[in-house]
Amino acid sequence: MVSAGWGLRGSPRPAPPDPHCVCVCFQRRSLAPSQLAKRKVGDEEEEEDWHPPTTRKRQKPVSEAESGECYRSPFRKPLAQLTNRPHCLDSSQHEAFIRSILSKPFKVPIPNYKGPLGLRALGIKRAGLRSPLHDPFEEGALVLYEPPLLSAHDQLKIDKDKAPVHVVVDPVLSRVLRPHQREGVKFLWDCVTSRRIPGSHGCIMADEMGLGKTLQCITLMWTLLRQSPDCKPEIEKAMVVSPSSLVRNWYNEVEKWLGGRIQPLAIDGGSKEEIDRKLVGFMNQRGLRVPSPILIISYETFRLHAEALQKGSVGLVICDEGHRLKNSENQTYQALNSLNTPRRVLISGTPIQNDLLEYFSLVHFVNSGILGTAQEFKRHFEIPILKGRDADASEAERHKGEERLKELISIVNRCLIRRTSDILSKYLPVKIEQVVCCRLTPLQAELYKNFLKQAKPVEELKEGKISVSSLSSITSLKKLCNHPALIHDKCVEEEEGFMGALDLFPAGYSTKSLEPQLSGKMLVLDYILAVTKSTSNDKVVLVSNYTQTLDLFEKLCRSRRYLYVRLDGTMSIKKRAKVVERFNSASSPEFIFMLSSKAGGCGLNLIGANRLVMFDPDWNPANDEQAMARVWRDGQKKTCYIYRLLSTGTIEEKIFQRQTHKKALSSCVVDEEQDVERHFSLGELKELFTLNESTTSDTHDKIKCRRCVNGHQVRPPPEGSDCTSDLSQWHHCADKRGLQDSVLKAAWDAAVTFTFHHHSHEEQRGIL
Repeated sequence: MVSAGWGLRGSPRPAPPDPHCVCVCFQRRSLAPSQLAKRKVGDEEEEEDWHPPTTRKRQKPVSEAESGECYRSPFRKPLAQLTNRPHCLDSSQHEAFIRSILSKPFKVPIPNYKGPLGLRALGIKRAGLRSPLHDPFEEGALVLYEPPLLSAHDQLKIDKDKAPVHVVVDPVLSRVLRPHQREGVKFLWDCVTSRRIPGSHGCIMADEMGLGKTLQCITLMWTLLRQSPDCKPEIEKAMVVSPSSLVRNWYNEVEKWLGGRIQPLAIDGGSKEEIDRKLVGFMNQRGLRVPSPILIISYETFRLHAEALQKGSVGLVICDEGHRLKNSENQTYQALNSLNTPRRVLISGTPIQNDLLEYFSLVHFVNSGILGTAQEFKRHFEIPILKGRDADASEAERHKGEERLKELISIVNRCLIRRTSDILSKYLPVKIEQVVCCRLTPLQAELYKNFLKQAKPVEELKEGKISVSSLSSITSLKKLCNHPALIHDKCVEEEEGFMGALDLFPAGYSTKSLEPQLSGKMLVLDYILAVTKSTSNDKVVLVSNYTQTLDLFEKLCRSRRYLYVRLDGTMSIKKRAKVVERFNSASSPEFIFMLSSKAGGCGLNLIGANRLVMFDPDWNPANDEQAMARVWRDGQKKTCYIYRLLSTGTIEEKIFQRQTHKKALSSCVVDEEQDVERHFSLGELKELFTLNESTTSDTHDKIKCRRCVNGHQVRPPPEGSDCTSDLSQWHHCADKRGLQDSVLKAAWDAAVTFTFHHHSHEEQRGIL
């Protein structure tokens, strides 16, 4: 037996600790040679004075303060006392502490990180069933495709990895789409995905100006690039082809509505090699996330670089101002038609023109074969329809023509959507449109009559002949109506029709300085600008078909010290966008925006101004309509005033009358002046070369108005009429008493003889 107090080898066993014993804090110094060597001699002397207690007696706990002694090692700090008891806080402190933790939002530990914070992660496939990109059941969601409902039995049998999902427009866009725009996006998506016409993937967006065709097409592109019923993008790349003046505008619109979610590639300049390199790079992009999936390019650049774009495929092509493709023989049409893409959208804000072959070209471009070949179309549709509309047609021919026309409309309406600007009255302020007849000055009248006496076309027309020289005579008369300064050079050189005309000008006349009082329209314009500038903060857009007329506007602005900007064919595309953006800013000082209708009348948004002066009429009414729609667009906050200036009793009124009868004519639109003679009868051409000095408005005389007595309106326009109605249903004013526009009232006495005016809708219902 071994006793409890001794170990196995005879050494005393340590006694068990006494629970009542107080442990005195002391630390044992290390006896390792390395530590002994470090000690100094003085330390060893100090060490001799310190002795730990040798006996441990049971005693009461004594604090250091009571004993006056501290048994701590002078060589090391004591170890921290270990305790399992937590530091207690009261409940209010604890609650405050927890709230301070929870109130701090999660922050990604990367400086300036702006990426998404969703559950999706790169390279990680989401588990579970396939789901749509956006919630189809969210309030206001625009659902383009809804999977067919399945019975419980079919749901068990279906392959979960192949089940179709909803296609839902991104809420960022669907929140800003108006009801007619939602309808348009649905129509576009159904067409390009072949759900509307099986086997055909194209359509024509023919909404009138200002209805948001650009936004609808951007929504379509973004949806196709990101989703489909198969839970993957429908297309990889899309292309927008537009007039050169609108390339930057498309780029800005994509940036505006998608807010950096996509990076479009806009080509609006550069060397041939640089453009080719960009186009090749665009076509070589592949994969689910293409870096620049949208290409924006002008018709001219596309035609010159079509070879680079025809080497690959593009998922969708959108052609803005698509009426340019009405001739299937031109190079641009053929280059676009050879592009490898089935999905094609053609945008045209102007009405489809009545020339049936042009109509066929547009429909054939978006949906090849839907109307057969050109020969089949001509035989089946064009010839019967034209015969039926002839004044001498028999009853059988008329009936057959109507049948074929209905058949044509029923086919085309499946891929064409058109809404009128009546919808805009809910969202835009009132527009007051005014046709202002201005008398010629004595100098203009003498020059006009002198020309009619001398010009050969007049003699040829009397003999029943039509020649090309009549076209240049028409241009000369149109310029004379604008201002005598525009034909002064011809008078100096005594060209045909202007012999001896120089003597009619005032003595010492020079074209270096503008004299507004020599032109009736320029005199009225001078008054309109002066009254507008002095009585309001409105801005004005001046539109003309001739750059020479824009030069006269510049002289007028400089003499009156009006700040202005000018956009014509000489301005680069990049600069155009900057000029428009600056003018639209409320803080910009420019008062006038001069616009050439040929260079930039399409698609521009000039809502910085709310007054527009159309200084001269164009043969093509679509050009005038496009130009006049520049200020009455989305974002406009003020009442808009449109002034169409016509010289009373002259060729300008004849051109305007031609426009008003456009819907009743089989060949209604003339694009080039070279085509004038084939659309006018001999009698109509004779009327062009006349001057009616005795009338206040030749147009008012022609419509044989029944609401006016002795030139004064006695009955108002019929209820429900507006500025889209026939001119006979407008307000007719032979004096300024019936005018709504105070600016035109102030300018009336300058040279105004008669005015037609009407409004877009009764009152401003609200701007959304």
